[in-house]
Amino acid sequence: MHTSDWLQLALFVGLLALITKPLGIYLTKVLDANGKTLLDPVVGPLERLTYAVMGVDRTREQNWKQYTVAMLLFSLAGCALTYAILRLQHLLPFNPQGLGPLNHHLAFNTAISFTTNTNWQSYGGEGTMSYFSQMVGLTLHNFTSAATGIAIAAALVRGITRHSAGVLGNFWVDLVRCTYYLLLPLSLVFAVFLVSQGMIQNFKPYDTATLLEPQKVLVEKKNEAGESILGADGKPVMEEQVITTQTIVQGPMASQVAIKMLGTNGGGFVNANAAHPYENPTPLSNFLQMLSIFAIGSGLTYYLGRMTNNQAHGWSVWGAMMVLFLAGVITCWWAEAQGNPIHQGLGVALGDGNMEGKEVRFGIFNSSLFATITTAASCGAVNSMHDSFTAIGGLVPLFMMELGEVVIGGVGAGLYGMLVFVVLAVFIAGLMVGRTPEYLGKKIQAYDVKMAMLSLLVLCLSILGFTAWAAVSDWGLAGLNNAGPHGFSEMLYAYSSATGNNGSAFAGLTANPANGDPHYNVTLGLAMLIGRFLMIIPIMALAGSLVQKKIAPPSVGTFPVAGVTFTILLIGTVLLVGALNFLPALALGPIVEHFLMLKGQLF
Repeated sequence: MHTSDWLQLALFVGLLALITKPLGIYLTKVLDANGKTLLDPVVGPLERLTYAVMGVDRTREQNWKQYTVAMLLFSLAGCALTYAILRLQHLLPFNPQGLGPLNHHLAFNTAISFTTNTNWQSYGGEGTMSYFSQMVGLTLHNFTSAATGIAIAAALVRGITRHSAGVLGNFWVDLVRCTYYLLLPLSLVFAVFLVSQGMIQNFKPYDTATLLEPQKVLVEKKNEAGESILGADGKPVMEEQVITTQTIVQGPMASQVAIKMLGTNGGGFVNANAAHPYENPTPLSNFLQMLSIFAIGSGLTYYLGRMTNNQAHGWSVWGAMMVLFLAGVITCWWAEAQGNPIHQGLGVALGDGNMEGKEVRFGIFNSSLFATITTAASCGAVNSMHDSFTAIGGLVPLFMMELGEVVIGGVGAGLYGMLVFVVLAVFIAGLMVGRTPEYLGKKIQAYDVKMAMLSLLVLCLSILGFTAWAAVSDWGLAGLNNAGPHGFSEMLYAYSSATGNNGSAFAGLTANPANGDPHYNVTLGLAMLIGRFLMIIPIMALAGSLVQKKIAPPSVGTFPVAGVTFTILLIGTVLLVGALNFLPALALGPIVEHFLMLKGQLF
């Protein structure tokens, strides 16, 4: 844990704080249907044309049910479109490698994954997806799913700030403005920067290079139809091959990477994601990719303060997020810097750190920082393999997801998830002082608490329910790369990632096996749907309830939602819910694995 690493962490948090206010101010203008921005002369005509084509009246607002139905219908249509593209990819243009269609359950999983802003990938991008599928089927969702998350957050904030009303804005207007005024221009600038760092952006076929030293590898034996040959145990038969050439991926990469980071999507153009030198060429690209993951989510906390006319409240929410984030980073960094004591017997000194699964050019600190950021922010991009982290190092990204992806969180999703905890924190404070709980002048009643709790319970049931099913099923155990508690952690991580709409993985898990077993693809797809939409519906119902309430003037008994006391209460509420729900499962996975590691046992 070197001084230079501490300085980089301080620089990261400092720059994030610095950009939070300007981004928040800009978001306030974008999320106002009549807001004016510097882009109006260029984007305004396109915005008006889009409304005309869609038949949308930008002045007509929707109640929570209308807003939610519009969001669900849009998501369903986008999911169906992507499924069709993936199944028909071999018939569509921009496929220089001649890649075939995806099977039905992988197409199902992938279409849901990108629709829900999860970007879980049960495939290697460069060997599975054509350029058309990458651009139209996947990158399109990187924009629209991110814009949808921001729109839902804006609707909830309007529910909090408006009173004696019945409408929360117009979903179509929010979707269009977030895409045109925020995500597209930021992604364009960021993509150009990434190209300047050496990231590729082209439509060339893949290149082939001759290896200086041929390599022997084990590969799956195929029949004449190109299908894997299975042995008596149901696993693919392996054969030795001599590799004399290497395929070097090409394609429109920078345009996808820019929005996958800014929109907290995370799906990699290639299988190695941000560990690949094309997807993450330099230390500067690595740093700015991490900063871009947090940027919009951080700005939304300032937007919250501005809209509620209580900027201290927005900064208090931001402060709670930062405390949880820094605790996670330091814990993960410490665990990876300590390394594995068992490696001492192999000549590795204790304290040299755990470099397994990490890029040498990024090292332990940048790998730990990236892992914590991507799981705190519901992004899922990775620059190292989380499956190779130490038990405690791997626990941190796992727990970050199980907190509900509220430590900055996905764009929009992090804010509305954290506001659920704010409602619960205010409710707890009201119980402690024996008064009716109030949040910014509005009474928090039984219906509001039920909706808040429902949104959290569905996440818990999905993560633990699917993990339990996989843990006692042949198909669940067959996909594991490790036995014992680490194998359990692989399953727990997968369903935490899917339900939390994160998309990262303990990559030892095989979710799309050669034998075609659909269980993981289908159950992970269902977990993504639950984590996205069964959480959003009660949150929108909460917004619909809050927007109708009258505002009561503050009194002596009103609990302040700003300052150190509120921040501590909010952090405690988040940790309490996370610990109560998931500590038993974590004890069976990374916690027991840590103690067994100290005793000299690995899995």
